[in-house]
Amino acid sequence: MVTVRTQVKDLLKENEMDNMSGDFLDRLDEKVKQMILDAVRRAKENGRRTVMGKDV
Repeated sequence: MVTVRTQVKDLLKENEMDNMSGDFLDRLDEKVKQMILDAVRRAKENGRRTVMGKDV
């Protein structure tokens, strides 16, 4: 698990959303993982060993 449940819930509450479905965090985690892997691929393609904001 890459995403932190309590931080996600806090962000939802800050935006007046009280509940989160059981599958929401799993789907969000999948997307975050894919974003990280895509950023790593871009950094490698550019000959870097450091992932940067521009890779996202």
